[in-house]
Amino acid sequence: MRIDIMTLFPDTVNAVLHESIIGRAAKKGIVEINCVQIRDYTENKQMQVDDYPYGGGWGCVMMAQPLKSCLDDIMSTAKGRKSHVIYMSPQGKPYNQETAKRLKNDYDHLVLVCGHYEGIDERFIEECVDEEISLGDFVLTGGEIAAMAIADSVCRMVPGVLSDEECFTGESHWDGLLEYPQYTRPEEWQGRKVPEVLIKGDHAKVDEWRRKKSLERTMDKRLDLFEKLELTDKKDLKLIEEIKKERSRMKLTEPITYRLATEDDLEGIMLIVRQARNLLKKHRVDQWQGEYPAEENFRIDIAKGICYVIEYGGRMAAFFTMADTPEEDYVNLTDGKWHGSGPYCTMHRAAVAAEFRGTGLSERIYEFAEEIARGKGIHEMRVDTHRKNKAMLALLKRKGYVYRGNVKVSSEPGHDPARQAFEKIGL
Repeated sequence: MRIDIMTLFPDTVNAVLHESIIGRAAKKGIVEINCVQIRDYTENKQMQVDDYPYGGGWGCVMMAQPLKSCLDDIMSTAKGRKSHVIYMSPQGKPYNQETAKRLKNDYDHLVLVCGHYEGIDERFIEECVDEEISLGDFVLTGGEIAAMAIADSVCRMVPGVLSDEECFTGESHWDGLLEYPQYTRPEEWQGRKVPEVLIKGDHAKVDEWRRKKSLERTMDKRLDLFEKLELTDKKDLKLIEEIKKERSRMKLTEPITYRLATEDDLEGIMLIVRQARNLLKKHRVDQWQGEYPAEENFRIDIAKGICYVIEYGGRMAAFFTMADTPEEDYVNLTDGKWHGSGPYCTMHRAAVAAEFRGTGLSERIYEFAEEIARGKGIHEMRVDTHRKNKAMLALLKRKGYVYRGNVKVSSEPGHDPARQAFEKIGL
């Protein structure tokens, strides 16, 4: 790709385009960028390139002759190339990524004409210009900034300029979407953490997260672009439905607190139990489908001081039970083994109220429980769940719990006793 920029300020343009990535590509001969001084082609001693406009008015207009002579000289050295002359004009078609791809794919020689003053003689445009392009609905003092933007955006797509094609195909506007968020070290900065999915090394999950964020960002920041998309991929359509569903859920904007439960909380706890039971039944999970957990279970938990409620906005939003005494059902795994050897806490009987599902409150349960465990000087946690409880299994994986084997619980006679056991060490 060869790009010639006709300008009154070649040194300024050269200083930008012959640095960094584009500059290195030019030195390697991957692209060729020439900045040509229009003033060198004037036909008077004063090297005049502009004059007063016919009909009067403010300012001056660039003359056609120096522009045409400059262009002719450029074209004399570009024989055999597929050339395209572009005038940087506020009256041109707004520039976008599709235009950049078209220029790169359809031509191997671009001539970018930078106007100044009140513009250029219309006769040069009519005679010599193939296309007018604008950066947007605003006016600059000259065309150099626009020309540099076009040169950069076209050249970076030329093979060899960037290290890999993905360097530009994954960026904003390439396929009509804005780019996903980017993060680098450290993992936490001023209380803001890098999303866990980017740290865990599951490339498929990372790709899915990035695609979802691109869709989400385009919906939020450039609805005009999003409405033009013609999405047919089933994965994209599924992600959009997820985004819409998530946005229909309650947003937690107030502080979330937890405290020890009292007997006054029993009515609220049992309401959440019934809601959880119905949800598990809907997903055909044989867990909590009998009388367990009953009110008496929670009454005992409350008396022992191991039952906690989570509140939001003055309402009970969730509950959990966490004991720091050995769990009898965990003594023998039917297969596998525990890795921890020190004291541990066990999480049991936890659920989120129906109106708070999807708000991230289930993750907060584990954060609170681990905080309590650390306060007791305990750094290991164990928990079990039904093999068909996919939401719980996914949550445990996200929170760093590791599958250790299977156990049989004795709390739900008449129902499937098999549970998968998980452990987290180093809270």
